[in-house]
Amino acid sequence: MNAQALPAAKEPVELSLDEWLALPEDEDGELVDGLLVEEEMPSFVHEFLMVLLARLFVDWVVPRGGFLAGSDVKYALGTSRGRKPDLSLYLPGSPPPPPTGPISEPPDLVVEILSPTPRDGRRDRVDKVAEYAAFGIRYYWILDPQLRSLEILELGQDGRYSHALGASSGVVESPPGCDGLRVDLDALWAEIDRLEAAAKRP
Repeated sequence: MNAQALPAAKEPVELSLDEWLALPEDEDGELVDGLLVEEEMPSFVHEFLMVLLARLFVDWVVPRGGFLAGSDVKYALGTSRGRKPDLSLYLPGSPPPPPTGPISEPPDLVVEILSPTPRDGRRDRVDKVAEYAAFGIRYYWILDPQLRSLEILELGQDGRYSHALGASSGVVESPPGCDGLRVDLDALWAEIDRLEAAAKRP
């Protein structure tokens, strides 16, 4: 039986911001310094947590008049840079995003759910911290399913993020900018435990 060769990693493709924004929805990748770079390959845990957190945000923000989007929304962070956060929110009272076309106005809050590879962790914890701050996103949530932790960064008047909240267990009541929101971290981690236990059954 012949072994099949693994597909080679894609070489970054040079694109303008307009070309990146015009790519079909099923074309993956973010724009970094004019190059289309591969996104992380999301695991089931990653997508499961994103759905659970999205449901939590929907139940909170939609009745209050805000808006929530998933991971395929493209934000034009600059002339040669575009990102697609896992979740993004426009809080009640903020100007809404355009229904179609490029988005150059920052959301109030973005969420990134970390993947376990060092490259992906460095991108979300280092690269995107600087990029999202420069773009003007007020709150940056970093959810780490491996460490079972939530970190919330808040943008200051100096244009830099400061550590606003960190938690690994319990219930986070009214996190910064989200009055009335209740995030039960123990319940989120319990869902991961349930998934892992089910996967181990014969």
